Amino acid sequence: MKQHVNKNLNDSPAQSPHHQKKIAVVNDFTGFGRCSLTVSIPIICAMKVQCCPVPTSIFSNHTAYESWFFEDFTESMQPYIDEWKKLHLTFDGISTGFLGSKEQIRIVLKFLDDFAQDGTTVIVDPVMADEGEAYSTYTPEMCWEMKRLAARADILTPNLTEACILTGENWHDGKWKKEQVISLAKELSEMGPEKVVITGIPQGEFIANLCYEKGMEPRFVRTHRVGTQRCGTGDVFAAMIAADAVNGVDFQESVRKASHFIKLCVQKSIEMDIPLTDGVCFEEFLGLLCR
Repeated sequence: MKQHVNKNLNDSPAQSPHHQKKIAVVNDFTGFGRCSLTVSIPIICAMKVQCCPVPTSIFSNHTAYESWFFEDFTESMQPYIDEWKKLHLTFDGISTGFLGSKEQIRIVLKFLDDFAQDGTTVIVDPVMADEGEAYSTYTPEMCWEMKRLAARADILTPNLTEACILTGENWHDGKWKKEQVISLAKELSEMGPEKVVITGIPQGEFIANLCYEKGMEPRFVRTHRVGTQRCGTGDVFAAMIAADAVNGVDFQESVRKASHFIKLCVQKSIEMDIPLTDGVCFEEFLGLLCR
């Protein structure tokens, strides 16, 4: 775990044997469609960790639907966070998801300056691209800001496209050699993160995630491909990785568990005929996370 210095807060996150773990989650709030904070909150709480949201914006539903209501929360983020500083809050983990502007990324970087202490695990999901292309909102300047944020992570969870953008490597469609993916993960780790998981790697009838941890042998965790891509699965994955991280679960075991859980959710969603835009019915399996 990287060392974080914080001179503004006095208490350590693990100051008491009766301390309940807490994770601050920076992401948007989407009312319908099973993604972002509406996924993170129940999953992290089911894993016996207090989830403390920092909203970046409010959506009625995510943007894969035909229309949506949207309200930007950027101007309110810092005053919101400042109240937490007044309360001298501490967190065992800080997790970040989709960020909609360079200003939001800069606010999160300052949040890390203020709240990431020794013992705080920072999990960054650099939600910025897929299928070989950056999202339309992600300018080259924003991609550079995301690279700065990724360098502050203890755990980084990019997909293949995001890994390529962050490292400056070329993305290609089709089969990726294991050595190529491991090389990407090594480059990302050299930026700062102790642990990297590159997600959604196609391997024939399987989908693989590469676990790369400094000082450990890289390992591919594979599950059989089920159905097609659904909204919100990345948020499910990141939430489970974050909760396991502060609970001290082995990194590779955490990736394996999250991959299996998502597969169960996708299978059940197909069985229940849930539209792709509605995400995965993780509610059906929350009890599994409480064990």
